[in-house]
Amino acid sequence: MRPVWRSDGSKRIAMKRWIVWPVILLPTLFACAGEGPENRTESVRYTSYNGLVMTGYQGWFNTPGDGADLGWKHYKKDDRFEPGSCNIDLWPDMSEYEKSYVTPFRHADGTPARLFSSHDQSTVELHFRWMRQYGIDGAFMQRFVQSLKNPKSVANSDHILRCAVEAAEKNDRAICVMYDLSGMNPGDERILMKDWKKLTRKYGITSRENNHYLYHNGKPLVAVWGIGFRNGNRKYGLDHANRILDFLEKEGCSVLVGVPTSWRTLDGDAISDKRLHETILRADIIHPWVVGRFDGSQYRTCYDRIVQDLAWCRAHDKDYAAVIFPGFSWHNLKRGAAPLNRIPREGGRFFWQQVSGAVKAGVRCLYLAMFDEMDEGTAIFKCTTDPPVGKSPFLNNEGVPSDHYLWLAGEAGRMLRGERAFTDRMPVRVESE
Repeated sequence: MRPVWRSDGSKRIAMKRWIVWPVILLPTLFACAGEGPENRTESVRYTSYNGLVMTGYQGWFNTPGDGADLGWKHYKKDDRFEPGSCNIDLWPDMSEYEKSYVTPFRHADGTPARLFSSHDQSTVELHFRWMRQYGIDGAFMQRFVQSLKNPKSVANSDHILRCAVEAAEKNDRAICVMYDLSGMNPGDERILMKDWKKLTRKYGITSRENNHYLYHNGKPLVAVWGIGFRNGNRKYGLDHANRILDFLEKEGCSVLVGVPTSWRTLDGDAISDKRLHETILRADIIHPWVVGRFDGSQYRTCYDRIVQDLAWCRAHDKDYAAVIFPGFSWHNLKRGAAPLNRIPREGGRFFWQQVSGAVKAGVRCLYLAMFDEMDEGTAIFKCTTDPPVGKSPFLNNEGVPSDHYLWLAGEAGRMLRGERAFTDRMPVRVESE
């Protein structure tokens, strides 16, 4: 037995929890800290991404009074959170949350609307419980390099990750770290390296005591998102990305790279630099970002691209993770400049069109974007059909049950693994008596 800390800071004795004492951890650190992967993988619960349906987990919503001292983080717009000034286009179904916070918004019947904080352990536990209940295999925990510069943001991110590690163990879900390079400056790659060392050496995120960390090809998997995008706001380039890959290779890690939709053809949203392919070839899994790139009427073009991308990956012995998103909307985030419900969900048909297309093409692992992303209207977790009314318009989940996309995600996993017959038509849910 060894002393560990609860997410609320209290001390207790346990074996399978987030470890905080680096000296005690030295004998049991995972492969990236010296232990051979051939020995480490014997105790790993999730040994491959293939066959799994994983979801992206932002975990970036805060409220006043949640203990993080970050205010209405990712809820507010222009430092205000009130009708007419907010970031989100979806409102969560708050009926099952242990903790919730009153907002300035009101429902049509006049009752105050409430929201959750990702900082609360009970919130993270509820989200991972939903993953277990509906059959989502686990989550990629987002860590934004830009946010790792701010002590308050680091403390908040570390706390939420600790809660997620515990919730993943409790609910038998996979967990994996995904670093997002958005906003990174040249030289900031050192921040990522320092952070990964902290997570492994100090907190033992992939140690034997946390055996639900996701492995792939015999090594702990780390995702690096944001390589090769053609965007003038990205000050870092391939040289900086390669330094990160050099580091992770030395750490003994398997790598997933998040790349543009047009990574293979080097046009569209991708930089036209053949060195991008050289960088991508260093990874184990290729993860093209397609969110917001097409709607249901345009999916055929996306499907053809997936088929060709898969052929390229197979020719180079690489795995491919297809991104599936339910719809897209960032009306409030863009101050009304973008239309509400920009890419309609079509009651789940758009989501299933992508699932069936990916499975038909031969994709072996799916990435659902995203679990809790209300800012861009891509959240698949429980959202209400009765959002607040007033100056800030919200989507009403098209009137489908709040858990509709969680249920569809579970069906996607079953079809991916051949546990249910393939169908290109969205399944119809039959409620038990």
